[in-house]
Amino acid sequence: MAVSEPKSHIVVLGNEKGGSGKSTTAMHIVAALMAEGYRVGTVDLDSRQRTLSRYIDNRRVYANRNDLTLPLPEHRIVAPSSADNRTDAQADEYERLNAAVRELTAVNDYVVIDCPGSDGHLARLGHGLADTLITPVNDSFIDIDLLASVDPDTFDVAGPSHYAEMVWEQRKHRLLRDGSSIDWLVMRNRLSSLDARNKRRTGRVLERLAGRVGFRLAPGFGERVIYRELFLQGLTLLDLGNGKARSMTMSHVAARQELRGLMNTLTLPKVSQPARAS
Repeated sequence: MAVSEPKSHIVVLGNEKGGSGKSTTAMHIVAALMAEGYRVGTVDLDSRQRTLSRYIDNRRVYANRNDLTLPLPEHRIVAPSSADNRTDAQADEYERLNAAVRELTAVNDYVVIDCPGSDGHLARLGHGLADTLITPVNDSFIDIDLLASVDPDTFDVAGPSHYAEMVWEQRKHRLLRDGSSIDWLVMRNRLSSLDARNKRRTGRVLERLAGRVGFRLAPGFGERVIYRELFLQGLTLLDLGNGKARSMTMSHVAARQELRGLMNTLTLPKVSQPARAS
């Protein structure tokens, strides 16, 4: 069962491991799109952690408290079904996600979906909706194991792992359903500034895996305290230097350049929908 196709461009943040920076990345992509004048809707499928939802709530509270005007996305939360029967539960999840997406795509140019860090029916539905799928991974072999099995002696790729196979299945279903493709990007996140041997090895493995599994590599965000601090205020790098929204340092300038590099790599379409213009 697949969610019916919207017309807006759907960006999905997903993998099956928590702590990779999905919600932080999602919020920064949302802010970057809103800064360009696009209308953006967001969907949080991780109803237990609700990290993206709390990020947006923190942003609203901070703006009100400091008399700031900060753009906010139109947000929805879709929780797993409480139905006992599996068939009924999946049908319920399909209907509620479908309704949320239809509402958002009716008035927004982009919709950004944040998936939970685990496998499940809702997560798979979300992945199947993606026009652009972004999988942030911490720069370590622990996270690479999510994508492929790697020989510990030669560092050769033995084969794709469960998550890569799930994405492949969703891409196949999408192609059969409407002839569309999913542009999959794996984002190397929390990169160290040091040129360590492990960093070079993970880079080489991901490059080989990209051609084998079929994703593009995207630059991610460095290991910076600022990302954790911004969450509490609901701010993004693009808000810094905006009056009361904190001043900027050279580290913040470098971090903002990382975001610009990510957005350039995503090559998202320049959505033009005059009916939705302000």
